[in-house]
Amino acid sequence: MDIRIGIVQSMKELELSLPEEMKQKDVIKEVEAIIGTDKVLWLTDKKGRRVGVPAERIAYVEIGSGATERAVGFGTA
Repeated sequence: MDIRIGIVQSMKELELSLPEEMKQKDVIKEVEAIIGTDKVLWLTDKKGRRVGVPAERIAYVEIGSGATERAVGFGTA
């Protein structure tokens, strides 16, 4: 599963590939639980790296399955 987090007052986004065993609804519950608090959202990616984002700095969260293949070349939709 892929997750993209927008950071307040930053042009960059944080993109992570989470382990397949993580459930989308569980990640959503974690994010919803910390929004509006002074806590830190901690996530661990597929490689075991831990990333923390302060809740007050989260602008948006986009969660996807990560199962789609990227199209390459001309005329791809």
